Amino acid sequence: MTYSVRFPSEAIQKKFHKALEIIPPKIQDEITEGIEGLADHPRPSGEPKLKPPLIVYQYAAQYRLKIRNYRVLYDVDDKSHIVWVFDVRKRKERTYG
Repeated sequence: MTYSVRFPSEAIQKKFHKALEIIPPKIQDEITEGIEGLADHPRPSGEPKLKPPLIVYQYAAQYRLKIRNYRVLYDVDDKSHIVWVFDVRKRKERTYG
């Protein structure tokens, strides 16, 4: 079953796109493709659940998608078939805390 990929609010969507703008264009395309791929495969193999979940804004991101040196933080609602995208961050010590 195909999932819908969404942002929980318009404000979070704007912040996500603002963070995406400062990433090199080629990597932006890879991140966009990766997010679109979550519709068919919301839990890509090799991407374990985050333990403990990471609080992003007021939401709990339970999954991450690795794309080069960046991480897309998101959660999956299996009842509604929605992938909630919260943030994209450059991988560094403070990415997960």
